[in-house]
Amino acid sequence: MLLMDQELVIRLSFFLGIFSIMALWENRYPRRKLTQPKWKRWLNNLGLTLFNSVLLRILFPVAAVGVAILAQNNQWGLFQQLAVHQILAGIVSIIILDFAIYSQHLIFHKVPILWRLHRMHHTDLDIDVTTGARFHPVEIILSMLIKIGIVLALGAPAWSVVVFEVILNATSMFNHSNAYLKASIDRFLRLMVVTPDMHRVHHSVLIKETDSNYGFNFPWWDRLLGTYTDQPKAGHDKMTIGLANYRDPKWLRLEWMLFTPFARWYR
Repeated sequence: MLLMDQELVIRLSFFLGIFSIMALWENRYPRRKLTQPKWKRWLNNLGLTLFNSVLLRILFPVAAVGVAILAQNNQWGLFQQLAVHQILAGIVSIIILDFAIYSQHLIFHKVPILWRLHRMHHTDLDIDVTTGARFHPVEIILSMLIKIGIVLALGAPAWSVVVFEVILNATSMFNHSNAYLKASIDRFLRLMVVTPDMHRVHHSVLIKETDSNYGFNFPWWDRLLGTYTDQPKAGHDKMTIGLANYRDPKWLRLEWMLFTPFARWYR
C-alpha cells in the first residue's frame, strides 16, 4: 500500500525533473529551428497533458500499480503462479511491457480506426519535449487498459510497474525533445535507448519514414522486426515534421487536436 500511496509523487517528481532538464537542454542547444510559435504549442500541448492526467486519475484511481498489487495479493498472473523471484519477474515485466508499447504503437499506425486517434500525436508541426505527452485522451485510456491487461496476465511486481511508468515518461520526453546530441554520442546511445534523432524520423511527413522507428524506450524492437530507419532522407535540419494533410496551424489548438479523429482525411 505504501508504494501505491507514493506512486503519484514518484511519477510526478520524475516528470517535472526530466521535463525541466529537457526543456533547458533544447532551449540552450536546439537540434532544429522551430517553425511555429513555441508558447502556442506549449500552452496547448501541456493543457492536453494536464487534462489527460486528471482524466486517468478519475477513471483509473489506482492505475496500473494498484492492479499489480491486487494481482500479487491474489496470486494472479503468470509470475505469481510460477513463484518467479521478484527481481527476475520485474526485469522481464519491464522488457515485456516495453515490447507491448512498441507493438501497440505499430498497431495504432496500421489499423485505420486506431490511426484516427493516434494521428493527433503526429499533427504537431514541430517536435520537442511537449510532443512526448501529446496524445488523444481516448488513446490514453486504451493504452492504460492494454497496460492493465498485461500487468494482470504477467502478475508483474508493483515496483516494476512504477519503474516502467517512470522510464516510459522519461524516455518519451527525451526522445521527442529538440535537444542536440553529437552524432558520435547519438550512435552510442541508440544502442541502448531511443534517442531524439532516432525517434524524430518517425515524425517525418514522408509516410515511409513515419512508418518506422516505433520504439519509445528500448531501440531493439525496430531493428529486430525490420521497422528501423537510421536517418531521414532530407536530413534532420531540412526534414518536414507532421502530416501532409494537417499543415494548417489550427491543428495545434486544443479544440482541434481533440477533433482530429473525426476529421475526414485518412493520412
